[in-house]
Amino acid sequence: MAMALRCFRHLPSLLYRSSFAMTRGLPRAPAGCSALLLDGCGQCVHQTMLTRQLATKKAKGKGQTQARVNISAALVEDIINLEETNEDMQAVVEALKEDFGRNLSVRTSPGALDHIIVVTKDGKFPLNQLGQISQKSPQLIIVNMTNFPESTAAAMKAIRESGMNLNPEVDGTIIRVPIPKVTREHRESLAKLAKQSTNKSKEALRKVRSKSINQVKKFKNKVSEDTIWLLEKQIQQMADSAAAEMDKLLAAKTKELLG
Repeated sequence: MAMALRCFRHLPSLLYRSSFAMTRGLPRAPAGCSALLLDGCGQCVHQTMLTRQLATKKAKGKGQTQARVNISAALVEDIINLEETNEDMQAVVEALKEDFGRNLSVRTSPGALDHIIVVTKDGKFPLNQLGQISQKSPQLIIVNMTNFPESTAAAMKAIRESGMNLNPEVDGTIIRVPIPKVTREHRESLAKLAKQSTNKSKEALRKVRSKSINQVKKFKNKVSEDTIWLLEKQIQQMADSAAAEMDKLLAAKTKELLG
């Protein structure tokens, strides 16, 4: 019994020495060490696992906000350019915003016709590069196709199929575009187009996300599993943020269109 008590008294110091030996066996984290790139670094592994553990705990409860993962772009520049990924995602958002402003307005204006794409035998061109667009009156827009008369029929088709509820009429090389009255049906049609445009933009966003994640996975045999996990997490968060921004744009545009 006495021998057992003596052994018990020495147990804390033995555990301390054992722990110290294990810690001493790991390489020390140098100044400025990234918690992502140094496999085997005790400090780095601890930081990485702690971040992952926090995110996992947050994700368990349904509807709870997940912990944000923020990785310095400079630390992973050899794997992926996170700034470029974010720029690509934001470019999709900006394209949707531009589409909403240019094509989905209750009031049709000459500028709304500028970027209607006309398919010709020589390629695809915006309408304003083929014809001169002007507003004859509040109820009529004129497209003068004198410079490219051979593209008049193609321009007519493009205007009719633009989704803007336009029914153009042709007189030689002059296309007359009556501006439709703003009806409830027209507003609802534009709202549907806004939803379709948003879905297309989200598909483009998913392609950017998938491309980036595939780029990260190419390094799965060169960096730690946690590095890959954290990078995928950050890319997903970027995509989620861009998608949420699209939803806000859609909500605002739908409210504007339906009144």
